[in-house]
Amino acid sequence: MSDLVLGLQCGGSDSWSGVTANPALGVATDLLIAAGGSAYLSETPEIYGAEHLLMARAADPTVVRALQDRIAWWESYAARNGASLDNNPSPGNKAGGLTTIFEKSLGAIAKAGSSPLADVLLYGEPRRAHGLSFMDSPGYDPCSATGQIASGANVLAFTTGRGSVFGSQPAPCLKLASNAALARGMADDIDIDCSPILDGMSLEDVGAWIYERILSTASGEPTRSEIIGVGDFEFVPWQLGAWM
Repeated sequence: MSDLVLGLQCGGSDSWSGVTANPALGVATDLLIAAGGSAYLSETPEIYGAEHLLMARAADPTVVRALQDRIAWWESYAARNGASLDNNPSPGNKAGGLTTIFEKSLGAIAKAGSSPLADVLLYGEPRRAHGLSFMDSPGYDPCSATGQIASGANVLAFTTGRGSVFGSQPAPCLKLASNAALARGMADDIDIDCSPILDGMSLEDVGAWIYERILSTASGEPTRSEIIGVGDFEFVPWQLGAWM
């Protein structure tokens, strides 16, 4: 368990993401960390407006300052390019019922459960501490997931309400649906339907279910995306010459 590192991802979020899939994944994250594992939360622009919740859980003031520095960098970067960090959510998020980046950020942070924030890493920087770390990254899911894998994540859990089609062969990716319609419509790509929470199933029970699936995936059970080949890469020798 001490070698198990979970990358937390969400994409194509809807209004149910922060009610079902994300907080249920947060329960699983807490169970994993309590058992000796570790987890990464990422996508700095998508925690904007709710970062104080992570800072309140920081292990020490150094961690707080490190997260403040990353937020400040993104604010400066957006301003230099004539934008602002509160220009999210995306049109798809809005179609799914989200209204502001702050609402979206609250749901995104829920994936990280309630464990203390042990460290803040730069993009792709190797893990230094056990437990929960924040890895700085853009909000673009494939880019963020790649950085988590580069930092040492060996399993990913990806929540979605609108249907992001992400898969990964280097580190298997479990897909979690926030609503039943998506779980039915993308059955080939969804591993866990978190919508029973809306019918009265507890977050704790769904979180425990997710936790068990994380362990079985780490033990070799293939994810849906692995079965259908999403995220695979077939190396063709002539491509090397084209890149050089």
